[in-house]
Amino acid sequence: MTNAIIRRVIILGAIAIASLLAVQTYWVLLTYDLQEREFNRKVFQALLETANKLSYTSSPAFTLPAKNLIVQPYSNYYVVNINNQFKAGDLEHYLGQSLEAQGLKEAFHYGIFDCSSNQMVAGKMIRYVKEGFVFNEDLSQKNTLPALDDADFIYYFGIRFPDKNASLISNMWIVVVFSLLMLVTVAFFIYSMFVILRQKQLSELQRDFINNMTHEFKTPISTINISTDVFLQNAAIKSDMRLNRYAGIIKEQVMRLNTQVEKVLQLAKIERDHLELNKEKVDLEELINSLSPSLELKIGERHGTLQLHLGIPHPIVMADRLHLTNILHNLVDNAVKYSKPNVPPEIVVGLYKSKKGVGLKVADNGLGISKEHQKRVFDKFYRVSTGNVHNVKGFGLGLFYVREICKQHGWPIQLRSEIGKGTSIDIQIPTE
Repeated sequence: MTNAIIRRVIILGAIAIASLLAVQTYWVLLTYDLQEREFNRKVFQALLETANKLSYTSSPAFTLPAKNLIVQPYSNYYVVNINNQFKAGDLEHYLGQSLEAQGLKEAFHYGIFDCSSNQMVAGKMIRYVKEGFVFNEDLSQKNTLPALDDADFIYYFGIRFPDKNASLISNMWIVVVFSLLMLVTVAFFIYSMFVILRQKQLSELQRDFINNMTHEFKTPISTINISTDVFLQNAAIKSDMRLNRYAGIIKEQVMRLNTQVEKVLQLAKIERDHLELNKEKVDLEELINSLSPSLELKIGERHGTLQLHLGIPHPIVMADRLHLTNILHNLVDNAVKYSKPNVPPEIVVGLYKSKKGVGLKVADNGLGISKEHQKRVFDKFYRVSTGNVHNVKGFGLGLFYVREICKQHGWPIQLRSEIGKGTSIDIQIPTE
């Protein structure tokens, strides 16, 4: 995963999370505001009913003030201006009835104030139980409720709900649960980003180590290669069949090792986006014909045959000749590796007309690839399982390299395969 992709993931993730937090915060505040408005409506209705009952059940009856009957000095504190004396017992009775009728069962303090003496003359702490509201503590001697400094108020009572906020939040339990889940999601995203960045750092360290090691391999490989050439050219070695054979094996294995090292270095360049394509006009028919002797040599090791079906004469394409050559070698190598046991491979390299120009096909009569593996054969280091048989050598880099080079050129690539019938790989290349 490149730095650019990680940056995009982090930025888009941060924007998404910020948007979710903003929306969730808005809905939480809106829900709380609606809950508070509904709570205040019920309290005002209950207090209005209580004041009306006090006014017409008192002896003698009295008239309630036309304005400022109920005020709310604080969020959880409500004051009712009765403007006449009344009994504390009547207030408790009517308050309990009215609040319970509105579905309010929260504990509350009440206090009756006499403005002529500027003190609270009665007060209690009321809690709701199964049987109804009951008082727990006499507050008449404790100034727990604030007096209201208003010239219009002569005799009034105040009521406060100490647990109002907790009650409102408890009624929003669904919103609270979803908010907590969202916070868990945010925490998981942050943790995931930390893990990704950590894994990327470890991956870069591993990749740098591999690249440094492969570079270090280049010098001894070159030295062994030169030394092997000296051996092979020596008359004494040529005259000894056994030594000449061993020198040839050394040469062959050194070239194989050098090929794998070069492949790793090329893939490292691709991953770092440092691969520079030297595009030039390439005659595909001429290129394939020039490569056919070396391709036939590889296929001949398994006693197979190479068929060239060049249906388009001299198609000219813009391509990097070196990498296009490597593509052909890799595809033929795979076809040879995954040929059927004890069956000579028959490999076809062909050219045909396509919508975009020319199609390059490499087909074989090998083992074939099951559908479950076809989507992953182009992945880096992925190799199709051969069970307990380990006669197929390689690192799973060949088709990955082919796909990346085609991607760099902008060439579509398609794989068709069937178990037991072989595999065909088509590359669509624009012509000049």
